[in-house]
Amino acid sequence: MSSSPRILEFDSVEKSFFGVKVLKAVTFDLRTGTAIGLVGENGAGKSTLMNILGGIHTPDAGYIRMEGEPYAPRNPQDAARAGVAFIHQELNLFSNLTIAENIFITTFPRVAGLPMIARKTVRERARSLLDQVGLSVNPNTRVESLSAGERQLVEIAKALSLDARIIIFDEPTSSLTALETDRLFELISTLRARGISMIYISHALSDVMKLCDDIVVLRDGEVVGKSRTAETSTAKLISLMVGRSIDQLYPERTGRPAAERALSVRNLSQPGIVRNIAFDLHDQEILGISGLMGSGRSELARILFGLDPFETGEVLLWGENLPKPSPRQCVRMGMAFLTENRREEGLCMEASIAENMALVSLPNFANRGGYWIDHGRLSKSLTALRGAVRLTRSARLSQAVRTLSGGNQQKVVLAKWLLNRPRVFILDEPTRGIDVGAKYEVYSLINKLASDGAAVLIISSEIEELIGMCDQILVMRNGEIADTIRRPDFDRERILRGALKQSHTTRTSPVETARHDPESR
Repeated sequence: MSSSPRILEFDSVEKSFFGVKVLKAVTFDLRTGTAIGLVGENGAGKSTLMNILGGIHTPDAGYIRMEGEPYAPRNPQDAARAGVAFIHQELNLFSNLTIAENIFITTFPRVAGLPMIARKTVRERARSLLDQVGLSVNPNTRVESLSAGERQLVEIAKALSLDARIIIFDEPTSSLTALETDRLFELISTLRARGISMIYISHALSDVMKLCDDIVVLRDGEVVGKSRTAETSTAKLISLMVGRSIDQLYPERTGRPAAERALSVRNLSQPGIVRNIAFDLHDQEILGISGLMGSGRSELARILFGLDPFETGEVLLWGENLPKPSPRQCVRMGMAFLTENRREEGLCMEASIAENMALVSLPNFANRGGYWIDHGRLSKSLTALRGAVRLTRSARLSQAVRTLSGGNQQKVVLAKWLLNRPRVFILDEPTRGIDVGAKYEVYSLINKLASDGAAVLIISSEIEELIGMCDQILVMRNGEIADTIRRPDFDRERILRGALKQSHTTRTSPVETARHDPESR
């Protein structure tokens, strides 16, 4: 690692959520005036570690030191006062306010002795800060009129206004053009020369190699690699990010895809979201979709289930074209959709297990007139289903679902859909936030669904999960299918390369374009 003085040290930092350990004895240091690359797959623990640094979370164990002194921020304000600033992928700016107002939103200079903003001072200081970051725009310009790259520079000017000593960049180039990225890198080099330190988080490994002095690799909450950039390679980083044996973690695949097509997608496009998506999902098949955040994975799932529209192309269920699918129609035709956010979108957390299980299928248990629920038949079905999904024995169907572990909550979500007897499952991050034991049980359920004839589409950030479960994997990048890989050819590095590869002319994905360009929505 670099030999300059340490400004920040992580010493055996650990953190758990809902009994799942997401950081495990993380130890590394950042030195003054250097940039350290923090890399790892989605879910590796990068964001949790930075949230601890930023005062959003507190560690369960371990220590952080800044310039040799204990550092334990209680909130983001403490972190800002200590000189820690964040440049997020989703920029934290108010688009209806001016550049100057955004820079000083929490620190407006006041007129001496009066509760009034010193507006001349605001303009002058804002102009000086903009000059430092190389942005030649009037400080009174509204942020909504700026490009993504210009907004990025405003965020950096804001960090400098707070005398930041450490700046954390989280996927800073995801919405920038190549020219804007080069401009950002020049600015970062200038700031480093002034003694400001950087933590640079990015999936663009070529950028990390170009920009950073040292690189730390996180995998499953642990540091699995620390090295000088000059002493490693992109291939080695990819191997560290994805490399661990998946033997014994996944149930043996007991079935093979049938000839019948359950779901067919033909040249599906929605401007700014997905482009020319085409694939077939067969009965008894488990089809995986891999890709980075912003690649269009979850957006595609929402389109297929009728939650969002598409402009051109076709979606067919068992050969029947759905010109404008709706969730109601998809459910009626036998499709199920497990959202990636089970706590907010998949479950009613204050409702009981039984009530959650019955959410989708309640009309199926009504009497002929549709006015009364046959509670006896419903109770019998729920009890049988509880055993089928292997819900913990200690759980009562009458207890609130919020009292369950993450793994058991996910089983309730599966049970909710199974009660409706669907034949096509779209599962978005089906094992996020649950422990290894619970994951195996969920995998076993998915495997059995496919073996019993269902067609299953899995979207996952975990490459090993897709390799362990799927018959075929589609790799998405920039809203398109970048690669299609069948089981005999599964390769972690090939999947990651497909997701990371970028154009030489642009770095803006369709999904990110939609977020930053109102005209594309």
